[in-house]
Amino acid sequence: MTSSQPPSSQPSSPPASVPAPDLAAVWSSARRLHPIYAEMAREFVIDVPGCADLEAHVDTPGRESVEQAQQWLNAMDDKIQVHQLRQFLQTSSLVDPDGLIALLQHFLAKAHSDSVRDKIDFLLVQYFSQGAPTDLDDNSADIAYVAQALEPVLGKVELKTPVWLNALDRVIDSSRRCRSLDELLHGGVLEQGRKAKTQAGDLFYLPIALVAFTRFGYLMRRAFFRLMLADLNNILDGLTELEEKGVATIDCRRAQFSAQEPIIRLRMICQSWKVMFQAEYSSGQPLRMLVDLRASVDGALGRGSGAKGAAAASAPAAPRAAAAAAGAKTAKPQASQTSTKVAAPNSVAPKPVAPSAAAPKAAAPNPAAKPKAKFAVANADVPDFEISAEPQEWNPDADSQPGKKK
Repeated sequence: MTSSQPPSSQPSSPPASVPAPDLAAVWSSARRLHPIYAEMAREFVIDVPGCADLEAHVDTPGRESVEQAQQWLNAMDDKIQVHQLRQFLQTSSLVDPDGLIALLQHFLAKAHSDSVRDKIDFLLVQYFSQGAPTDLDDNSADIAYVAQALEPVLGKVELKTPVWLNALDRVIDSSRRCRSLDELLHGGVLEQGRKAKTQAGDLFYLPIALVAFTRFGYLMRRAFFRLMLADLNNILDGLTELEEKGVATIDCRRAQFSAQEPIIRLRMICQSWKVMFQAEYSSGQPLRMLVDLRASVDGALGRGSGAKGAAAASAPAAPRAAAAAAGAKTAKPQASQTSTKVAAPNSVAPKPVAPSAAAPKAAAPNPAAKPKAKFAVANADVPDFEISAEPQEWNPDADSQPGKKK
């Protein structure tokens, strides 16, 4: 293809006719996916009548049982939303790399739709991220490297990239020029990436396009989290600077906190956010709070656009716990997350902790201690997290090994 962009509207054509399915292969796939889907049904309270022979682990079912199993999988696919798949895979130890391959093969064989496309997109990035070395730098993650890593899923891919896929590199370059999370979220960069995926239509499913979009998703996530961690570091540095000036509270109403929020509480909240969870790159409540908290700190220091925002803040703040609920209401905290450094990229990340839980009022500040906790932004991958106040799409792919959750 020679045009710089794919056609703006690609009709989704039905898959070509295929021979009758191999019943043994269908049953084998269904048995491999059943425990994953059954656990998601329990976790998200999805009401789909079960398949008795799948639940009984029957080895040699009849045709009717195989057809019922296929119908059950299809019904589950219709019910499971993309954000639920992301959330589950990033908090569960049930799905190993072989499980991801089984899921990918399942969705790659389905008729094309926006939901199927988005699930494939996430699963490919998840699979690549889990296998990528922690010291992989952006320049080394080129098309050839990603294609080789995806061979167990896609087979050998011809590395002839259509011109229209160059748009993804332009979006990646734009993300690298962003200097804050606010700039990335609201500067149109993420929208450009979504537009490229949407406009690809059925061309998205070309093997070389799947490789290119996997690389794109992986690099965008790294850019996203570098900026997120940089914002957290800037907030913590700003809080320390304010403490050194004798400031004890600041106006954080724009970030859904109080007009006189104690700095000690803000520091504890930031520490609870040091590694966040899951992600599609959509604007949402938890990330808006982070962006607005940085602006509030900048405003208290009298610098940047935050100074104007701090002077203009007048609306009463929503209750802090409610404001954080969009990102924390389904949180399942890990057993131990006490380090002030960011978790290694291949380890699980906890979901954001609600401010009210992260900073109990009874905690008394220690005037002799002014911790200057910072979050290391390494050349390593980090987990995604849900950042949407809507039904959660990633706050993802996570770029980490899933957590241990039974």
